Amino acid sequence: MGEGNCTTVTEFILLGLSDVPELRVFLSLLFLLIYGVTVLDNLGMIALIQASSRLHTPMYFFLSQLAFLDFCYSTIIVPKMLFNMLTKDKTISFLGCMVQFYLFCVYAITDVFLLAVMAYDRFVAICNPLLYMVTMSRALCVELVSCCYLGGTVCSLIHLCLALEIPSFRSNVINHFFCDLPPLLSLACSDVSMNELLIYIVATFNEIITIVIIFTSYLFILITILRMHSAQGRRKAFSTCASHLTAISVLQGAILFSYCRPSSGSSVDTDKVASVFYTVVIPMLNPLIYSLRNKDVKEALRKVVSSKIFSWRIFSLVGLRVP
Repeated sequence: MGEGNCTTVTEFILLGLSDVPELRVFLSLLFLLIYGVTVLDNLGMIALIQASSRLHTPMYFFLSQLAFLDFCYSTIIVPKMLFNMLTKDKTISFLGCMVQFYLFCVYAITDVFLLAVMAYDRFVAICNPLLYMVTMSRALCVELVSCCYLGGTVCSLIHLCLALEIPSFRSNVINHFFCDLPPLLSLACSDVSMNELLIYIVATFNEIITIVIIFTSYLFILITILRMHSAQGRRKAFSTCASHLTAISVLQGAILFSYCRPSSGSSVDTDKVASVFYTVVIPMLNPLIYSLRNKDVKEALRKVVSSKIFSWRIFSLVGLRVP
């Protein structure tokens, strides 16, 4: 399809990250390893929280939802990317492209909202610990998570509906490794200034809301921590917040860089690197960030593993005595 020929398309071609054969093989193995760790980390975190009664608290309920979202939006992108890298077939249908973009957008935006909710959860836990379990009831936690999904769904539908309104494209070759909206809009023949404006407005609006919630929550948390007389209490409070702040900084920084700046100042290669970071790397890092710095998670994992080993030993002993 020529650059100057505007027509409707039935499929797109994803150029991916690199056309160099040696580099493509290396990247395929690297991303396969990262995705494997991502699946094990996130599904393992969800299973651990479900299996350990000591982790049945609001904080870990939100953490299990975060792990589910990270698993989902990584799965929407990485398997298709690996297939395209390992085969000569780099095509994706128009419908498949729209579905991939929509689902990724839903999970990514919900992830951002959920991190803000987790900041509020830490605010209640540290600033009002005696009423924490009463305030953060199961019903409220479910409502907050539902609102996060609703916000992600509505924002994604806005972008999807406008993208479906594009009548024709001058090319079906997307210079990206998945169907993200900005590179798709760059191929449109019609005026997409409204689409680009909405991307900027929605992303910036979401970022402002979530950052205000996070900043306000941690401002009160900091004030409460500084008023603590116990040094051990201050260290414990800082420790419970450090993992969350790390996850927030990494994800918010990547999203601000990718979507909350004018498109004219962006580089395709730079955007690809940023996209790899928040679609592939961050979903792998989040469970590690929370587990490596969390004593409760490590203790729960130790107990679950030890109980499983004990059960296997009993089973094997019984099995040996059975003729």
